[in-house]
Amino acid sequence: MATRFSLPWLLGLGLLLALPGFAQEGLEPALRPSPNFRWPEAESRPMFIDKPRAPRGAEGLSAPSSGVLEVGDPLHRMPTIDLTEDAEDLWDRIRRGFAMPDLDTEHVTDQQIFYLNRPSFLKRVFERGRRYLYYIVSELERRGMPTELALLPMVESAYNPMAYSRAHASGLWQFIPSTGRSYNLTQNAWVDERRDVIASTNAALDYLQTIYEMHGDWHLALASYNWGEGSVGRAIQKNQAAGLSSEYAHLSMPNETRNYVPKLQALKNIVAQPELFNFTLPYVPNRPYFVTVEMPATLDLGTAARLADTPLDEFMALNPSYRKPVIPKGNQSLVIPADKEAVFRANLADFNPGAPRWKAYEVAAGERVDAIAARLGLSPQRLRELNSLSAGARLSEGQTLLVPAAPDSEASLPPLGQPQVTPSPAVAAPAATQTRAGAKDKRRVSKVIAKPASKAKAAPSKSSAGKPATPKPTVKKAPVPSKGKATK
Repeated sequence: MATRFSLPWLLGLGLLLALPGFAQEGLEPALRPSPNFRWPEAESRPMFIDKPRAPRGAEGLSAPSSGVLEVGDPLHRMPTIDLTEDAEDLWDRIRRGFAMPDLDTEHVTDQQIFYLNRPSFLKRVFERGRRYLYYIVSELERRGMPTELALLPMVESAYNPMAYSRAHASGLWQFIPSTGRSYNLTQNAWVDERRDVIASTNAALDYLQTIYEMHGDWHLALASYNWGEGSVGRAIQKNQAAGLSSEYAHLSMPNETRNYVPKLQALKNIVAQPELFNFTLPYVPNRPYFVTVEMPATLDLGTAARLADTPLDEFMALNPSYRKPVIPKGNQSLVIPADKEAVFRANLADFNPGAPRWKAYEVAAGERVDAIAARLGLSPQRLRELNSLSAGARLSEGQTLLVPAAPDSEASLPPLGQPQVTPSPAVAAPAATQTRAGAKDKRRVSKVIAKPASKAKAAPSKSSAGKPATPKPTVKKAPVPSKGKATK
């Protein structure tokens, strides 16, 4: 026989269940949730906000006094990026492409302190990099690579295409000769494409893609770029054999490689949230800085700079691969500022080359550099620079040298073909020197970098753009910011 319940009885039961003092433990077994009960799918599941509950007393559960639960602001706000808006400048565009896992270690904090203690150096290097950043970022995006890598030339060369290490690494991306040849970078008496902005960038990104596919991890790929993929592979095998983690942070490696990824992470943190570090990034517009034009081999670089209405030092900063003041035979590409392209093409169309500014000189038997230079009104050092001759090089009979055809030909040109030994600054370490092992090569090479005596007094080496920055007083450790990531 079915039991009938009146409407007043059911209403009374509902009020009883709603009372705060009615404990769940007192429910009849038939009214308790089944142990096999499951909420529906996530989209229809009730959402709850965790909040400390009042202590449960013997009388039952306590309900909050207000029906509204307030959630306070988190300690660290996650920066958000609206990908529906156009990038404000190139730095904003770079932030949008950040895709590497963040590294949060004491080494990163130390590198941040080092850079932030030298704001004038930091600004000067970022200013120098504005010539090259747009092209690098565009290539990274085209290949689907993390845009953090656009900051890697600052770690390698301080954005100085003429940087040259004692391990014979050269250019923005610091290729040693053998690796440069492996990636089809021409190196001869006329050009050194390791210093070519476009060619070296393409080669570096090819190499980075290769070692990333090898490891499947960007931190390990960067360690391989610095230390050599063979060395990193052996360190991984050693950890695996010992049952240890094979992640970057757990590998045994040289101090330079240990600090290599933290340097990039520190720069990424500064670029991501410069206001957190009280630093102002120089404005870099989100548009091409340079274009390439085809040039006949009848012009010298000084004339080309005048046709482009561009200062000679700026012109050479865009064309650092040429080792002689004349363009080699055959059609060659020149890089000129984007806003000077129309002027250059108009001037080139009206240009009358006139008398040649340079000529070939054939060395006679027994002639020496000093005697030839004196006859031509040059210094011996300048004659060696023009022809990429070392200080102890001996001339052979019939050898051809490039010399000015007129006195004014020499006056208008900067020193060519002489790389500047200006390694990017490194974090101070207890040792007087540190050794670079395996510079982007499968074998080990050494690069000795002078180290300052202490972290507080460390100063970056001279750059091609100015004097060393004056160190600032040591600051407290800056926090590694919590950053959000946007997917392109």
